[in-house]
Amino acid sequence: MLVHGTCVNIAGAGVLLRGPSGSGKSDLALRLIDSGAQLVADDQVNLTNEHGNLLARAPAALAGLLEVRGLGLVRVEYVEQASIHMVVDLCPAEAVVRMPEAQHTDLEGISVALIRIAPMEASAPSKIRIALRHRIHV
Repeated sequence: MLVHGTCVNIAGAGVLLRGPSGSGKSDLALRLIDSGAQLVADDQVNLTNEHGNLLARAPAALAGLLEVRGLGLVRVEYVEQASIHMVVDLCPAEAVVRMPEAQHTDLEGISVALIRIAPMEASAPSKIRIALRHRIHV
């Protein structure tokens, strides 16, 4: 399944960032990469269910490329695949629920933890890392 999104690997956990074009997926990925995450795929992500494990990979033509607004496509170090542990839906700050219930989404028949955050908040990368630690003990 090909999805519009960006995927990074944080300490062995794949995180799929979803949102409409211009919502801040690549910008948030850049901030996560700058603090130690690894790029898996930007703009388009191939998802496959391999024996109950949801794997993310970049389409070959996009492997290692990250769109950096104002600079264009930039080649960065990347990993070929990651096991998805969390999906992050990007939304406006006013749409973020202050005290949300635990949520999941189904991708390729696999249930994955889901959070919603405002991507341009300075704390967005930290929120993702905290969510990973508390939900899957990374």
